[in-house]
Amino acid sequence: MVPLTNRKGKNKEMAETKRDYYEVLGVPKDADEAALKKAYRVLAKKYHPDANPGDKEAEAKFKEASEAYSVLSDPEKRRKYDQFGHAAFEGGAGGAGGYGGFDFNGADMGDIFGDIFGDFFGGSGRSRSANNGPMKGQNVRVSVHLTFEEACFGTEKEIELNIKEDCAKCHGTGAKPGTQPETCSKCGGKGQVVFTQQSFFGTVRNVQACPDCGGTGKIIKEKCTDCHGSGFVPMKKRFAVTIPAGIDNGQCKRLAGQGEPGINGGSRGDVLVEVIVGQHPIFQRQDTNIYSTVPVSFAVAALGGEVVIDTVDGKVIYDVKAGTQTDTRVRLKGKGVPSLRNKDLRGDHYVTLVVQTPEHLSAEAKELLRKFDEATEDSLHAAERINSGEAPHKEKKKRGFFNKDK
Repeated sequence: MVPLTNRKGKNKEMAETKRDYYEVLGVPKDADEAALKKAYRVLAKKYHPDANPGDKEAEAKFKEASEAYSVLSDPEKRRKYDQFGHAAFEGGAGGAGGYGGFDFNGADMGDIFGDIFGDFFGGSGRSRSANNGPMKGQNVRVSVHLTFEEACFGTEKEIELNIKEDCAKCHGTGAKPGTQPETCSKCGGKGQVVFTQQSFFGTVRNVQACPDCGGTGKIIKEKCTDCHGSGFVPMKKRFAVTIPAGIDNGQCKRLAGQGEPGINGGSRGDVLVEVIVGQHPIFQRQDTNIYSTVPVSFAVAALGGEVVIDTVDGKVIYDVKAGTQTDTRVRLKGKGVPSLRNKDLRGDHYVTLVVQTPEHLSAEAKELLRKFDEATEDSLHAAERINSGEAPHKEKKKRGFFNKDK
């Protein structure tokens, strides 16, 4: 027999070697119930023995996470743990049974292990669990194509969709006229059935949609011949869609309540209209700003002059300063795309001026360019001067463009 004092020392040593429960779950000390459950669900699915057969390390981590969650998910146990740490549960104070002397009474484990076992045995337990309460209908997605200008300033589009509507013959019941759906005998009209499953912790109760009625709580023995028991028939519907100014490629316009009908009295889903904006031959867009390039002749760049710039508002004339270099960027304020939230606020249009080099010159034009070069830097003969040993920056009396001394 181990003396009492030795047993106390041994318990203290064990308590000190245990990892902090918050550290085990990877949550802060102020984590709420939802955060605890989410963290434990991840660890339980990762290390559950059914997913790691024969892996002792995974089994140990699963037990550790389960013990931590059993304490922190119980408000009273958590209060004691926050005050005394592991010492609060020495000698089985954490409760008898379960793993490591911990039980799971009061801990909400059903939905967690419903998810885990659902994943192990095909599908999510949460997704299979259903009820016969009102459920919103599904959303319907459709795309429309816009030009660059239509996206900038908005437009009206018409779309046509096949949307489910209540069957006119059975008025949405799904049953043959003159008959009514009957209450499901298996689930008693609840749409759910409870089943038990043996888990690592013993028996776990889980809830699933009733297999006989599909979760509706009703059985249709004689189905409507028009809708085949669904209660809905597809119908073509046209919608006028107002596309707002400033919408961008990939964004959606929502038509609330125009989608598929709900289930058991639930509201209809929505129609989501996704816009696809075509490319423009000149303009490029980034947020609410527009970018383009404009060619500038050598003469205009050197001497200054006017160029015509295309914008989404039409053509504008811009004064180019003398001596403008290629790739100079100018800003046309307020000539960009309207803001989607406030169409009165617009971005800017940034234009890159690209100086053009003439490709086809007449003999006269070439001679004039040679004289121009001689009158300025004489760049055409720079390499010859260097090869002949002349100084690259030889001082010469500058002459005017037409042989006039300055």
